[in-house]
Amino acid sequence: MPAITLPDGSQKHFDNPITVMDVAADIGPGLAKATLAGEVDGQLRDASHVIEDDAALRIITSRDPEGLEVIRHSTAHLLAQAVERLFPECQVTIGPVIENGFYYDFAYPPGFTMEDLDRIAAEMRRIVKDSLPVRREVWSRGEAIQFFEQEGEKYKAEIIRDLPEGEELSVYRQGDFVDLCRGPHVPDTGKLGEFCLTKLAGAYWRGDSSNEMLQRIYGTAWPSRKELKQYLTRLEEAEKRDHRKLAKQLNLFHFQEEAPGMVFWHDHGWRIYIEVENYVREQLRQAGYMEVNTPEVVDIKLWEKSGHAEKFIEEMFITESENRSYAIKPMNCPCHVQVYNQGLHSYRDLPMRMAEFGSCHRDEPSGALHGLMRVRAFTQDDAHIFCTPEQVESESAAFIELLYRMYADFGFNEVLVKLSTRPEKRIGADELWDRAEEALARSLDQAGIEYDVNPGEGAFYGPKIEFSLKDTIGRVWQCGTLQLDFNMPGRLDATYIDEDSQRQVPVMLHRAILGSLERFIGILIENYGGAFPPWLAPVQAVVMNITDKQSDYCKNVVQTLANQGFRVDPDLRNEKIGFKIRQHTMAKVPFLLVVGDREVENGTVAVRTRAGDDLGSMTVELFEKHLAEAVGRRGRTENPVED
Repeated sequence: MPAITLPDGSQKHFDNPITVMDVAADIGPGLAKATLAGEVDGQLRDASHVIEDDAALRIITSRDPEGLEVIRHSTAHLLAQAVERLFPECQVTIGPVIENGFYYDFAYPPGFTMEDLDRIAAEMRRIVKDSLPVRREVWSRGEAIQFFEQEGEKYKAEIIRDLPEGEELSVYRQGDFVDLCRGPHVPDTGKLGEFCLTKLAGAYWRGDSSNEMLQRIYGTAWPSRKELKQYLTRLEEAEKRDHRKLAKQLNLFHFQEEAPGMVFWHDHGWRIYIEVENYVREQLRQAGYMEVNTPEVVDIKLWEKSGHAEKFIEEMFITESENRSYAIKPMNCPCHVQVYNQGLHSYRDLPMRMAEFGSCHRDEPSGALHGLMRVRAFTQDDAHIFCTPEQVESESAAFIELLYRMYADFGFNEVLVKLSTRPEKRIGADELWDRAEEALARSLDQAGIEYDVNPGEGAFYGPKIEFSLKDTIGRVWQCGTLQLDFNMPGRLDATYIDEDSQRQVPVMLHRAILGSLERFIGILIENYGGAFPPWLAPVQAVVMNITDKQSDYCKNVVQTLANQGFRVDPDLRNEKIGFKIRQHTMAKVPFLLVVGDREVENGTVAVRTRAGDDLGSMTVELFEKHLAEAVGRRGRTENPVED
């Protein structure tokens, strides 16, 4: 007679074992109709799962994050079934859930076309209409291998052979389709339907470039048509904002095969980079950081001693000289400890805040490179705080305050926070990890910041807080981190003298706000769609003449504004003024200053914005004040240029 405890603490008692779906039906027919799966004693289960003993149960519907994952996983199976029906010679491989959707990889040498995607989607909708029951079955390893080999599915058979001997496997059957899967899945295919197949790509079997190339079909699935439409609209908007396209349009940077994953910055892009770097430098100086610079090539022995080589050796670029092996640094931490170690430190010297715009390199797989978002050469706004255990919470709190202030200056006001705890592979004693995790949690609690816990996702040397930004179209970008490290300073012989004249090992806080300047600038480009607020715009204003008679006056205006530190360009071409305005509007210049005979006579400029607003004529001095105010606001208020 199982007793089922529901999330509100109430209990239901049943005379016999009962399925998750039957419990939902007992609660109400509306809930039964909405049920996708259940969480039984903390484990996700199918709606058909039989509960035999007392258990805690949470019914999973499309309103739950787990429900959305079930929908997407089941839609991946729906895709595979449709492909098998339309292309019988095709073999299915794997089809996981990913952020905002799913994909499935297929072995199909002829390759799919975008027209094929339309046919596949239509077949998927027919299967949805049939409301095929989805049933979980448990097979032995031998049964599963035999079945998939008979079906000609060599990839599935290979996956199963890599599993331990004697292991029972779960497979899911819907109509004539059978797939190896842990589940759970929806009760029937009629629960699906709000999906879209989005793109095709190539992918190596098991991600290994020595294996054969497969065909990958990406898709997205949502609980309702409204949510699907909203997502597709976001995708469309994201496509317009793609920083790689805008880089070409605005002449910001480029990549080329001779230096894969490494940026060639153009003048206008480098202006943005320098502005961001100088802003960060100014903020760090005011917050009491010293700035250092450390070598890019360091003996591999240092990375072995710090523990990085064991974990990151495959991502390091290695070089040799005079029978010594060196690593091009993938991060700055061990080098900062070397700076700290020069000289004897007292507790009175702490905290010591050490920052560097550290040039780092990581040997990322070529297939993972993605514009500025994933590169091989990048600069971190990296810093490390050496402090006593008693200073951890106050230093963490000060960093968090600095981070929120800087994000607001860049125009980001919604920050999502996660506390990532100890991973399975780590260094250091559990007692140190306990202290570190508790200290970071207290820092967040005292700051009144809501956060989620991300179990097992900390760095190998300590737990961390991750700060993610939400951009103007709702995408989330993980940028800032605060990592508490009780381990590396000791491994690298860092000490200080405490109040009792005893040597102690300092605590090391690893922290970054932007993450990497390259990636953060990519985020800024997409967040603003290339229309930067005046303080970041490569060109803040353009001065345009109507005829040659105003050329000298325009040059004087440009020089006057440039003398005040503004980035202003002249446009004295023999072109119609309408053409010039359109061109600089497309270039997303914040302010367009038009000069005709009247402006020369009155000592003024006619001011327009890239949004098309006419701000009227004003003196150069008044425009200076207007531009200075716009620059001074940074990204904190609505940009008057875009009003």
